[in-house]
Amino acid sequence: MTSPAEDFAVIPPFEIRSGAEQRVPFVFNSPHSGRHYPDRFLAMAKLDRNTIRRSEDCYVEELFGSAIMLGAPMLAANFPRAYLDVNREPWELDPRMFVEPVPSYCNIRSARVAGGLGTVPKLVGEGLDIYASRLPIAEAFQRIETVYKPYHETLKRLIAGTHARFGYAVLIDCHSMPASVRTSDQGMRPDFIIGDRFGTSAAAALTQEAISLLSGMGYSVAYNKPYAGGFITEHYGRPARNLHALQIEINRGLYMNERTFQKSAGFDALAEDIARFAADLMALPDHHLIDLPEAAE
Repeated sequence: MTSPAEDFAVIPPFEIRSGAEQRVPFVFNSPHSGRHYPDRFLAMAKLDRNTIRRSEDCYVEELFGSAIMLGAPMLAANFPRAYLDVNREPWELDPRMFVEPVPSYCNIRSARVAGGLGTVPKLVGEGLDIYASRLPIAEAFQRIETVYKPYHETLKRLIAGTHARFGYAVLIDCHSMPASVRTSDQGMRPDFIIGDRFGTSAAAALTQEAISLLSGMGYSVAYNKPYAGGFITEHYGRPARNLHALQIEINRGLYMNERTFQKSAGFDALAEDIARFAADLMALPDHHLIDLPEAAE
């Protein structure tokens, strides 16, 4: 019997993709696009190989791959979101999932846990249970210790190194969303959603530039609704310290068949638009991002 520590013995749980030299103060992150489903994990699940992929941000790391050629590093998950969600606090655990009681320090009352989407998810897609039975709590602990913590240590190091080199850092957290997603107020189905935790995780100039660039290409863009950014955006975005974080959600209907998980005819054109978007966003003048208290003094 293998363990979580052996689930990624051949394929690493995540990887840094980068060129020879980082040339821009941007870091790209794709935490939900992993497509390596360990056999041990699949044996624990009651869902088939296709159904279990419904929470996967398919091909997002490829759509943003141009950022690497533009001089930005990308941290990309190989582990799937159904296995472990690093866009959560480390201990957002649902006590209903485990044989033993969860420790008292776990956050068992968050809205994400209530929705079945904790650090070790209970559900995928539209409320489909992943597991046939309860898990030993040691399973969650080992996934957190062997994958979650190293992932965040790596992301933190990338951001800190960028900040030290350039004087500021911008994290672009890359995601996708089902084509059925609608904004809560106007009911439209946006092509993109830009999230900055309601203005707290990034300078307004960066957010507005991102929205303007995508809108100028003819895409419909929503702002913070229904996704304002998760744990990663909230945790790493510290504009007062010249650390900015934006979450970008892409409508999957633009580039793939959500039933077959195959790329559609629109994939290449979308990737080209994202390359242009990334290049223009990274060309934003420094003073737009270092205009906070440290620079004003």
